[in-house]
Amino acid sequence: MPESHNADKDLVPEGLMPIRTVASLTGVNPVTLRAWERRYNLITPHRTPKGHRLYSGHNVEQIRQILELLEQGISISQVKPLLGGKRPEFKAGTPVVRDEVWHSYQQVMLRAIEAFDEFALDQAYNDALSLYPVEIVSQRLTTIMLRILGERWQDSETGIAQEHFFSVYLRNKLGARVHHTNRRTNAPLLLLACLPGEFHELGLLFFSLASADFGFRVLLLGANTPLDQLPGVLEKRHCAGVVLSCTTRPSRGVLDGDLAELVNSVDVPVYVGGSCASRYRGKIESAGAICLDKAIGKGLQLISDSLSSRS
Repeated sequence: MPESHNADKDLVPEGLMPIRTVASLTGVNPVTLRAWERRYNLITPHRTPKGHRLYSGHNVEQIRQILELLEQGISISQVKPLLGGKRPEFKAGTPVVRDEVWHSYQQVMLRAIEAFDEFALDQAYNDALSLYPVEIVSQRLTTIMLRILGERWQDSETGIAQEHFFSVYLRNKLGARVHHTNRRTNAPLLLLACLPGEFHELGLLFFSLASADFGFRVLLLGANTPLDQLPGVLEKRHCAGVVLSCTTRPSRGVLDGDLAELVNSVDVPVYVGGSCASRYRGKIESAGAICLDKAIGKGLQLISDSLSSRS
């Protein structure tokens, strides 16, 4: 069995936590935590006699500091000298000091996409996901890759095919990872769907994977979901909350009509997130829903806090 499950069954000394608990607290999955220790010696957990990792409160604070540094653009290979010291401050408009890790990933993945080489693409993407939280990989790699492919499709006779190849790869990859991490049976279940008329589901897939890493289970419905269908789903599956994705301008009547009706017809909180959610915060909140921060991690923390307050 995986380390996280065995360690949870061991007698854990007071003040220490197994890797699965730390993953839920920080949003960093166990694979990445082990990679940070093994490849970069960033964290030194305690070990049980059976070799399972146990983390202290100090380790958790280290992980959170690492996340702050990564969010500022510093690569994982440059983090160690900055841990425990004064955190760097960057003036607005000045480039963040970082190595060329993201540019290197982009070039490797572009070559793989141009060759329609799924194996090489998978190797590069897996390596990035093993070292960085999915939100950072989304911000600094996959979103940029999609933009690059969208901008250059006219310059190649297979440009459109390349863009489709990468999009399908991402959907399959993220869906498989969500399925794999979605097997915990005692975690709160979130119902995730795109608003009606919303066909861009990659952002929802990234959120699904981050939710699983954070400690939730997800029931994923995907693109263009009629909101009047959701109460029936909730009757069949007990969910702690509903999360809706808004990345493009919603269709007329969705936020001030359909959304309000959904909120009034269910007894769980309804959240709306995505790149366009903050633009329509007023309408979302007027409908009785909760607007999520654009940052995935902050959004998941808000969901966790609000569900805890309800319970």
